[in-house]
Amino acid sequence: MAESRGSLLAKSVQKHAGRAKEKILQNLGKVDRTADEIFDEHLQNFTRQQNAANRLQKEFSNYIRCIRATQAASKSLLDAIGEVYESQWTGHDQLYILTQSGDNLWQDFSHKLADQVLLPLNTYQSQFPEMRKKIDKRGRKLVDYDSQRHNFQALQTNMKKRDDSKIAKGREQLEDAKRTYEILNSELHDELPALHDSRILFLVTNLQTLFNAEHTFHSETSKIFSELESIVDKLATDSQRGSYSVKKTNGTNSLPRSPVVKDSLIINSLPTSRRASTENLPPGVLYKVKATYKYNREDVDELSFDVGEIISVIEYDDPEEQEEGWLMGLKDNGDKGMFPANFTRPI
Repeated sequence: MAESRGSLLAKSVQKHAGRAKEKILQNLGKVDRTADEIFDEHLQNFTRQQNAANRLQKEFSNYIRCIRATQAASKSLLDAIGEVYESQWTGHDQLYILTQSGDNLWQDFSHKLADQVLLPLNTYQSQFPEMRKKIDKRGRKLVDYDSQRHNFQALQTNMKKRDDSKIAKGREQLEDAKRTYEILNSELHDELPALHDSRILFLVTNLQTLFNAEHTFHSETSKIFSELESIVDKLATDSQRGSYSVKKTNGTNSLPRSPVVKDSLIINSLPTSRRASTENLPPGVLYKVKATYKYNREDVDELSFDVGEIISVIEYDDPEEQEEGWLMGLKDNGDKGMFPANFTRPI
């Protein structure tokens, strides 16, 4: 077994050395090489086709990654929109359904691109490495053939040491090398043009699928966003009519205020389950609240505050002036005025 391995190794080294020598002699112009202009043209077409397939596969793989990233970003955005769009606003249920439909469209689009465009593209691209191996093997067998051809020519022209047995063996080796080369060469003369011609049908099918998927996705999402726009337009109309405004009354006048931010209204008399702590409060202070939204006063009798400010809730000087949804507050700096209760929370 050791002898067999050693023999195989020696034979491999000798073969590589013989190929290297033959290539050097060919490059120096010392010996000729077998020319095949038709194969060279097939090889140029193959190289261009392989480069194009590699480029397309690389760019589309990157495109798929971007689509999936955009899909995730779109879902996060639509989820956020669904959360901030309050339940009492017009079209709330419809908006939820539409945003879910939008996410489903993204998923379908992503899956279709991966299964019907990228997968066939990967299969198409995977042909080229194997074909390249066969081309390289054909190149090696051509060098072997040329080397045996030159060796046989040298045996025939060496008249001083003509050896018929060596000539016979050389002819046999030449025929073996020629046969091996011509089989590979013939196969590639058939396979390379066929592979090159297949590029058109593949691209037509692949690109049609891609463009159709894009068209369908954008058409369907356009319809969804058109409906979402209509919902928001209706919300704007209702808001202008005062449907979602906290109103402050003053005698016979009724003025629209800032939109309702929470479902529940906090009034001066809180339910027991939500009553704020009244321990250790200064005289006259009913309880304290913390601002959850910024409020800029619209009248001189109102109180402005920023998010996070603590406000002491006090009684109205005249209980008759108390309005639903409004509290009387006092800040540490002495500012006093009314403010919408739903801009704060009890502490």
